[in-house]
Amino acid sequence: MSAQTGTSVQQQTVTPRHKHKSGKYIVGYLLSLVLTGISFSLALTHSMSFQPLIVVLVILAAFQIVVQLFFFMHVTESDGPAYHAMGLVLGLFFTFAIAFMSVWIMGFNSIVS
Repeated sequence: MSAQTGTSVQQQTVTPRHKHKSGKYIVGYLLSLVLTGISFSLALTHSMSFQPLIVVLVILAAFQIVVQLFFFMHVTESDGPAYHAMGLVLGLFFTFAIAFMSVWIMGFNSIVS
């Protein structure tokens, strides 16, 4: 009886808890294509002035990050320790800090010259 229970526990740990369905990948891929297409068309058509365009592109990039994290990197399916989430938040902070500082430096360069 106990050997049978041990086998069932072992089978539960070996089998993946979350099956990755291809539909989720397709939805993520399509969302990524739509977000990239919107960004690309806004940048090419010059339909907005520079400052609002940058804000819209940053917002679209943030949505792209969320799509990548949830549909491809399965950020909600991990059983890891809590410091993994803190590492993710810290990585996002540095990413946005670098992006915003790069935009600020480019804007400052245009003012000086």
